[in-house]
Amino acid sequence: MKNKVSILLRLIKHGGDSAIVRLLKRWDGVSLPPSRFAIPMRQAQSALRRLPRDKRKILELSARRISEYHKKEKRHITSSWMTSSNGLRLGQRVTPVDSVGIYVPGGRFAYPSTVLMTAIPARIAGVGRLVMATPPRHMTDDVLAAAVIAGVDTIYQVGGIAAVGALAYGTESIPRVDLIVGPGGIWVTEAKRQIYGDSGIDMLAGPSEIVIFADDGASIAHIAADMMAQTEHDPAAKAYLLSTDPSLITAVRNRIEGKYRPQCQFIRVKDMTGAARQINKLAPEHLSLNMRRPERFLPRIKNAGAIFLGAFSPVACGDYWAGPSHVLPTGRAARFSSGLSVQTFLKRSSVIGVSPGLLKREGDRIARFAEMEGLRFHALSIRTRIAEPK
Repeated sequence: MKNKVSILLRLIKHGGDSAIVRLLKRWDGVSLPPSRFAIPMRQAQSALRRLPRDKRKILELSARRISEYHKKEKRHITSSWMTSSNGLRLGQRVTPVDSVGIYVPGGRFAYPSTVLMTAIPARIAGVGRLVMATPPRHMTDDVLAAAVIAGVDTIYQVGGIAAVGALAYGTESIPRVDLIVGPGGIWVTEAKRQIYGDSGIDMLAGPSEIVIFADDGASIAHIAADMMAQTEHDPAAKAYLLSTDPSLITAVRNRIEGKYRPQCQFIRVKDMTGAARQINKLAPEHLSLNMRRPERFLPRIKNAGAIFLGAFSPVACGDYWAGPSHVLPTGRAARFSSGLSVQTFLKRSSVIGVSPGLLKREGDRIARFAEMEGLRFHALSIRTRIAEPK
């Protein structure tokens, strides 16, 4: 697969629009000239107007909650700052990425929720140009309406490797972007891996996963529904149930529909300490603490993309409505990374200013440090300023 993705990305990099046309015909079965890669925004606005009133209200409520959450998040992010002391000025500038491409997957379903969960944090971060790409067959009214509500500037009906390559390298009709975000299947994930450096990426998201830790008072029906909700995403999705209660494990296993059972694992743990150890080892995308007083257990958790507290906090609330983005690290990546947020779209620049007096006092030590590493001209750049301060 890696070699095939590499070949296709090279084709896009050197072939531009003509390569995208060929890939759209081959993979999506559609014939689109470059002039139709982008959907006119008036078409997206028409989709929003056509949307039944109840659907529009659902999208707008979700958008409002996502926006409220990420505005609060932004207020807590360290902003630009400067300090000055004894001739040394130090600081940090926080600035948004100039341009972002959102990838909205197709596959078995259409995902207006992903539009909202990626575009809204980008807008709140202050991204200048925000574009979206999704397979042409999944350009539904729901997806188009979500793009308008979220403030997307341009919509491309291009999916898969073609979309990732076009956004990373640019073509005659699709300008390149600085950062590509959003989930996708194995082909999209591999393409994101290979274009990293030409463009930034948010993460390498794999199949969805959930770990449920349930005590003996948990509802069998709730747990079974949560496990099947996760496994219906994709045949490669995984659901784990951890419990100290063997009868609960048996009852839930019997409740899972047959086609989803191969994707489910059931683990009996001895106690809370064993449960925490197992959870932190699995480092799940979603962690559901279906237990009494989950807040007491929360401090034991170090590795999880999103944590859902209590019996009435199903992952579906986080997928659509609660506020934090549902684009989360998978495949144990929660050990070292976080979900998509406003911070995904911000970058930090160090600021350093040294006064002539301070350099004169400290410069010899700095130059000698450079000489310790054998970097003669590093040292010279310091000593020259000490000898000739003007």
